[in-house]
Amino acid sequence: MESHAKLSRRERQLMDIIYRRGRASVAEVMEDMADVPSYSSVRTILRILEEKGHLRHEKQGPRFVFRPTVSRDKARRSALRQIVHTFFDGSVGQAVLALLEVGDVDLSEQDVNRLTKLIEQSQKREGNDHDRSD
Repeated sequence: MESHAKLSRRERQLMDIIYRRGRASVAEVMEDMADVPSYSSVRTILRILEEKGHLRHEKQGPRFVFRPTVSRDKARRSALRQIVHTFFDGSVGQAVLALLEVGDVDLSEQDVNRLTKLIEQSQKREGNDHDRSD
């Protein structure tokens, strides 16, 4: 299955709608779209996404309902890996710094605590890696 990052703008738009809804028919996807193309165009894009392995469908009465084949969390991680690779030369640290520097970052105490723990764990791993190379 190709990554979410390799989809066209319209394909990503439809995937985003389906991830938000959890599952959706063609008509439901169209309800959430701005600049709505024809029914047959939406149906064709959904079929293409299914052929690419991003969606599967089930028949519910007279209509098809589409669901993602990959969990939102897994898709999110894949998209983030692609962004980190493409824009930050693979540096997670640089990506995190960029996110924190964009302004209007509102981190909860829980977020700060989780970030602190992750940083501490990373530092411990770095320390262990240096110990092994000496």
